[in-house]
Amino acid sequence: MKHRFLTSIGILAIAIAVAQSPAAAQAPSGVVSKRAVSGTARKAAAAKSAAPQTPWGEPDLQGVWNDATSTPLQRPTSVGGKDVLSDDEEAEFAKELEHNLTRDRRDGPASVDVNRAYNENWMDARRLKVTEDHRTSLIVDPPDGRIPALVPLSPEREAVKKARSYANGRFLAGLPDSIFDFTPPLRCIVRTDSPPYLPTIYNNDFQIVQSPGFVVIAPEMIHSSRIIPTDGRPHLPGDLHQWLGDSRGHWEGATLVVETTNFRTDEGVLFGNANPAAFKITERFTRVDATTLNYEFTIEDPTTWVRPWTARIPWTKIDPGEQMYEYACHEDNYDLVHFLSGARRREREGKTGPPPKPADRIFDN
Repeated sequence: MKHRFLTSIGILAIAIAVAQSPAAAQAPSGVVSKRAVSGTARKAAAAKSAAPQTPWGEPDLQGVWNDATSTPLQRPTSVGGKDVLSDDEEAEFAKELEHNLTRDRRDGPASVDVNRAYNENWMDARRLKVTEDHRTSLIVDPPDGRIPALVPLSPEREAVKKARSYANGRFLAGLPDSIFDFTPPLRCIVRTDSPPYLPTIYNNDFQIVQSPGFVVIAPEMIHSSRIIPTDGRPHLPGDLHQWLGDSRGHWEGATLVVETTNFRTDEGVLFGNANPAAFKITERFTRVDATTLNYEFTIEDPTTWVRPWTARIPWTKIDPGEQMYEYACHEDNYDLVHFLSGARRREREGKTGPPPKPADRIFDN
């Protein structure tokens, strides 16, 4: 699944930019004094000067990028706490990960083999490769490479969690009460197009389009494109919520920094069932060279995790000859009527099915 047709998105971004005052567009940074900045800032300034530039002077992030990798989000215990492996250790680690991830195996229980019904023909082959820096986790902070501990839920959030678990149990039992027993991914509303962007089994491409004052990011999965202003405008009022949140970007040297808040209040949609009222994600997009872009994100939600945490994922520019096709989700959005009518029929016939079982995770990013 490769190059999606997104010419219209580029036109949309340009049209939005034209509608704004040219003076509002983000101007390129000036010369940075070596005496006035830290070593890190000097490196960023040097990277900017070496990075490709747009005609209006910003770092050029445009193109179609792929983030697939077998390197896990969290560090496995099998690596003994090491954050970076030697060449020999990395080769063994990569071999183990590839074996665990392949969908062509038929050496497990029936439940596992059913989960592999989509064989490797449908998967993104790039996901079987570890990152080139031999890291053992995509998480770089905390140093242990693990998601921080959870904060005890408030009574209100605990009630929401139980209600969602019960709804998910009804769905798994084949007896959904309403469409709201179906998660947003099943209803083809939002899936992995909501940040943070994490590698998955397929559809790992992202197209970036720029115009003065705006950056557009269009994930291959689902249908949403984030239009990110970089002209200094403030965030939306706090009572306006969106599926993808409200994003505002600015440039720090060669890095696009995007801060996103104002996510919808539908708990169970964000990563790790985070609290939309407290969830903030800061993303950093840095062009490393002609074929590599580093994507880094930091998640803050003091009502869900005891501390912020950060992950870094390399994005690789795909062959320009490839094509990223438009993604259309026509599965359970059309099947809802079948699920619900079947549930009502089973109820009339007294076939109530097994009792609902609690589910710890309703939505899996």
